[in-house]
Amino acid sequence: MTDNFRRNLLGPAPTMLPGEPDVEARLAAGDEAVDLAAKHPTSSLLWAILADEAFAEGRVIESYAYARTGYHRGLDALRRAGWKGTGPVPFEHEGNRGFLRALYALGRAAGAIGETEEAERISAFLNDSDPLAAAAIEAR
Repeated sequence: MTDNFRRNLLGPAPTMLPGEPDVEARLAAGDEAVDLAAKHPTSSLLWAILADEAFAEGRVIESYAYARTGYHRGLDALRRAGWKGTGPVPFEHEGNRGFLRALYALGRAAGAIGETEEAERISAFLNDSDPLAAAAIEAR
């Protein structure tokens, strides 16, 4: 039996987003996410970083807005990569981490502002994408 056959029985193949080597290189060089976001507005990673920074500083509404932007940019990227609305988006793949971090940040901020239903939907989406993602994000 081929791996392709098994994959089809188990559901959609995992979606693997392309990496962001330019963004990652600029971050490693010390550039700030806020400066890079204007140059790379489609980067879920940058929006997730901005959401994390805002949340850590108690700016929950800003965190929510940044995370929602990263989430929507990530959905666009997933669709371009062939994602059909379901299926795994593994955290272990570096290119997926920005989207999953933005998704996590959106759920966290939604919960903080009392958007319980949205926080629950986001938590389910994150778990469906990768059941280990939340723990990996929290461990950073």
